[in-house]
Amino acid sequence: MTPIAHASQILDTMLGYLGFTVKIDQFDGPEGPTLQIHTDDSQQLIGRRGSTMEDIQYLVNRILQRHIPDAPRIRVDVEFFRSMREDKLVDHAKELGERVRTTGKSEIMQPMNSYYRRMIHNIFVDDPAVMSVSMDPTERFKRIQLKRRR
Repeated sequence: MTPIAHASQILDTMLGYLGFTVKIDQFDGPEGPTLQIHTDDSQQLIGRRGSTMEDIQYLVNRILQRHIPDAPRIRVDVEFFRSMREDKLVDHAKELGERVRTTGKSEIMQPMNSYYRRMIHNIFVDDPAVMSVSMDPTERFKRIQLKRRR
């Protein structure tokens, strides 16, 4: 059984025990293997700002790693919530980058986890005018500052 098929089985069993009726699609996207959940109870599975969905993804990956130690990290998305959120975040970062480029003033983004910070840093890694810097290493969810390159 492939790791993504095994993860799909884990997810289906977990959600079944919780009383959810779901359809799970498996595919390999640009970010890696993804399980897309389709259900009428999507808001309950997404949670506040995606927190429940993040927890589900964490549990699926922990269980999968126990069964297949070298399995790739599996992304879990509910009704394309994660994909739309990432697209909005990238668009917002590009808008802020353009503002920094034109005004020369630094911009600070909202706190975010390491996955989203890495996405933002990758946007500006080759940008000749704007650079991204993580702020305050003591915070759990760090902020990114976009500023003009010298």
